[in-house]
Amino acid sequence: MMNRVITLLFISALLFPLNVLSADASPGTLDELLSQVIKSSRKEGNINKEREKRFLDEKQSRQQLLSTARRVLKKEQNRSAVLQRKFDANEKKITDLEDRLRQRSGSLGELMGVVKQVAGDAVGVFKNSMISAQVTDRGLDVAEISSRKVLPSITQLESIWYAIQQEMTESGKVVTFRSTVVLPDGTENERDVTRIGPFNVISEGKFLRYAAASAKLVELSRQPDGSHMDMAQDFQNASGDRADMMLDPTRGSLLARLVTVPSLLERVEQGKVIGYAIVMLTIIGLILVAVRFVDLTRIENSIKSQVSAAKADEKNPLGRILAVYLKNKKIQLETLERKLDEAIIKEVPGIQRGLPVVKILAVIAPMLGLLGTVSGMIETFQSIALFGSGDPKMMAGGISQALVTTVLGLVAAIPLLFFHSLMSTKARRCIAILEQQSAGIVARHAEQGTNP
Repeated sequence: MMNRVITLLFISALLFPLNVLSADASPGTLDELLSQVIKSSRKEGNINKEREKRFLDEKQSRQQLLSTARRVLKKEQNRSAVLQRKFDANEKKITDLEDRLRQRSGSLGELMGVVKQVAGDAVGVFKNSMISAQVTDRGLDVAEISSRKVLPSITQLESIWYAIQQEMTESGKVVTFRSTVVLPDGTENERDVTRIGPFNVISEGKFLRYAAASAKLVELSRQPDGSHMDMAQDFQNASGDRADMMLDPTRGSLLARLVTVPSLLERVEQGKVIGYAIVMLTIIGLILVAVRFVDLTRIENSIKSQVSAAKADEKNPLGRILAVYLKNKKIQLETLERKLDEAIIKEVPGIQRGLPVVKILAVIAPMLGLLGTVSGMIETFQSIALFGSGDPKMMAGGISQALVTTVLGLVAAIPLLFFHSLMSTKARRCIAILEQQSAGIVARHAEQGTNP
């Protein structure tokens, strides 16, 4: 096996120079061929020697680099070991010093925690307090104390006490001062502002709020109802030592909720089309009630006046019935009774006119409210199906419509039913008087017939 390999290598060495020679020139004789082969072999030998020399030189330089890298690595390893020993020693020293600090500080650590907590709470109060609109740039030292990691000095502790005492003192004062007020349209205006402790701030009869982010007073875009506005106006214009004024103990939260309470018109708008329909029916019903109530009162008074009058007045129902009797005094009793009954029947529609309409409106109003409730709940369930139940605002419109229309329907039905019952009683009383007077006329006519 070894002999075969040597033979193949020898043949390859012979063929390579021959290929080179064939590229240069073709030998003419065997001696020339031998001479060319010898030259090519020498040339290849020189090239190989140069390669070996270059390889040996590179190997030596790489050995030197490797030795240098090993010396640097060993040096750094020694340095790392020294630094590690120093680090361990310093860490142990720090631990010992911290233990000694805890032992020597004792209760001062708890004091520092309490001071930082009080300072942090005070900074939050100062930041959102309406007093900061007048007393600016306060609490900066307190904020610095709350963020520091070292024990505060006596001066710093006194600054916390002074800032808290100032907040307490200003909380009991009513002060008027000049300040910049941001109007609802975004413009700023310099005004006289009245501060009632940390509870309310008013200017020109309007309520303001303190914006902690911008440290400015902002006029509420929507003010409370008229009674509160009148109170604020009277308080700001008061000249005596005392004046009535509402206070917001939550320092703005209750006032913010108060101004978001919808008005009566906004409540009706929440009911949408059905709400407006109920309101229109209510207005129509109340107008009809007013007209018919006045008419029934007039008819009742005229009937009562006719009872005691000696002459029949055909401007009232009883007078017209008496006129029928006077025109038919000489007819038979049975015929007279029928004519009187006919006259009473003719007067009844005029007396009861409008009452069925009021009753129908009183019945329709709550039914419309129920319709609004059902449509509002349908809208709510559609919102839940589309957007889920994660956001209550998406369902607020349908729920508002459902509740508002129910309330409007009941509010419309209750007074209409009450007035319908009242007017029905007056109408029945008038009809009863007519029937009583008619029966009296028939009785008197019968007595006159039996005793000529």
